[in-house]
Amino acid sequence: MSSRSQAKQAASGAPLTFAVLVFPCFPMMAFSSVIEPLRAVNILAKRDCYRWVIVGADPGTVEASNGVVIQPGFSAADAPKVDRIVVCSGGDADHVVADEAMNWIRKSLRGGAHIGAVADAAFFLARAGLLDGHACTLHWTSQAAFTEAFPDIELRRDLFVIDRKRFTSAGGVGSLDMMLEIITQDCGAEIAASVAEWFVHSPLRSSVDRKLMPLRLRTGVQNELVLSAIAIMEDAVEERLGMAELAGRLGVSADKLERSFRAELDTSPNGYYRRLRLKRAADLLAHSTLMVRDVALACGFASMSSFARAFREEHGHAPKAMRRH
Repeated sequence: MSSRSQAKQAASGAPLTFAVLVFPCFPMMAFSSVIEPLRAVNILAKRDCYRWVIVGADPGTVEASNGVVIQPGFSAADAPKVDRIVVCSGGDADHVVADEAMNWIRKSLRGGAHIGAVADAAFFLARAGLLDGHACTLHWTSQAAFTEAFPDIELRRDLFVIDRKRFTSAGGVGSLDMMLEIITQDCGAEIAASVAEWFVHSPLRSSVDRKLMPLRLRTGVQNELVLSAIAIMEDAVEERLGMAELAGRLGVSADKLERSFRAELDTSPNGYYRRLRLKRAADLLAHSTLMVRDVALACGFASMSSFARAFREEHGHAPKAMRRH
């Protein structure tokens, strides 16, 4: 079923059914941010616009990362036909194996379902080839490892990405933003705005805001020039841009860029860039199986000795120790 057909279904009064597929250690915030907006729509619209079911990969209870235990209504082996599936998984999504769940997802796709993921669950879909040809996002701590594992998939550093029949979010309240956009497409902007108000959530953000918001949340930076510079740095970790080239891309002088970083972060652009590359290295060591030498190259270091020295200065231990942790 196309996105337009599903929107018409919602407008006609026939409820759309979501299934949330949960794996052990799933993030409760992202899980709730998917389901609660659906509940609010039904209350505000005074009719059942949506239905939802919870599905476990296997029979039995599933424990969230915060220790809360839930009992899914179905396992993947007996899950019903639905309009949309949202995979909800924690930080181990890069090596989750669930053949029965994947069979159900593929069957649902053939039936016209839309498939989504929150937090790190994009890994699960990507390994099955279900994000090929689509843009996506996932939690920022796993983005570096995802890029290395799936270089041909377009990763956007946005709060959420909706690309035809695929929808992904970085997790947390980013999942709420994604659901508000889906509700807008299904039920209209007025209902979506009412849902945002219901949850005391800020108004729906523009595409530019959604691009910079994750950076603003992670860094605390408010200066738009500095934010834009950091966004370019994050996309060019391996390339290791010179500061003159970076300033040129931003249309400002190198001196202005330097002053802006000093005022906002009390460091130079080069100093920030170096810490960013070393943080990316730590993420890759924690969330990928790349060899340490390959991690160094992926983070813009030409030699192992300079990488090891810089990593130890920044993190207090050698790269190999990080991998053991």
